[in-house]
Amino acid sequence: MLNSNLAQRLATAVVAIPLLAWLVFVGPAWSLYALALTVTILGARELFQMTHPEDVPSQAIGVLLASSVSAILYLGSGDLRVLLTLLVVAPTLGPLVTLLRLKDIPSAARRAMSMSAGPLVIGIPMTLLALIKKGGASSAPGWIMAAFCFAWIADTGGYFAGRFLGKHKLYEAVSPKKTVEGAVGALAANVVAAWVLHVTLLKEVSFAYLAVLGLIAGVFGIAGDLAESLLKRSVGVKDSGSLIPGHGGILDRIDALMLTSTVVFVSRLWASPDACPFSQ
Repeated sequence: MLNSNLAQRLATAVVAIPLLAWLVFVGPAWSLYALALTVTILGARELFQMTHPEDVPSQAIGVLLASSVSAILYLGSGDLRVLLTLLVVAPTLGPLVTLLRLKDIPSAARRAMSMSAGPLVIGIPMTLLALIKKGGASSAPGWIMAAFCFAWIADTGGYFAGRFLGKHKLYEAVSPKKTVEGAVGALAANVVAAWVLHVTLLKEVSFAYLAVLGLIAGVFGIAGDLAESLLKRSVGVKDSGSLIPGHGGILDRIDALMLTSTVVFVSRLWASPDACPFSQ
């Protein structure tokens, strides 16, 4: 089973990595955003299928809200009012949608909160990577790759460290298979990834800065993974979907990336205020 799953993961990587590399380094900014929007739509669909089972209209509304948040954020970058409006208006729609689609009272609070937070949690993080690309800075590909590496290199390091060294459970009530050793392996892998980024794509950024960023992003990435595991456990499903061979659904693949992309974007924003895509 392990060998079969690993083979599926490797096959998926062989297809996905060249495509991502082209989008990040060669393709126009809109092509990376097209991928981000596609991932947003698919991820939102998986989320609302879990939180709103058998309520197809609510699922469709959730997907529409998430994709609208993403599109408005990307197309409206350059105007701070766009971001503030999204952050204020989007969460208020959750209770309204739930009132219109009342259905089961005991689950109403869960559905209202997921409809409020879901469009932001799914719609914004992936769009941030496209905004970095849209900014046009020469270092943009390096920062985008940093977000990918700090999510997926950590996942690989955690997978092997946990598989061969794991003995102590990290958070058994939420994810029984995750171990402390796996988490340490994930963070160690991010330090290695930080060094590779420093000597290749982000030479102007110190290794110390990237290493600390990798550790912080790694911690948040692990938290994102655990949060999605908690969601799946609460609704009684093993995977968020079955779209990606060896990985499950889209959310199973981007749960850490949503957090690492946010950490990288915010870090870059504060370290280089000129990189802010919004103006007052």
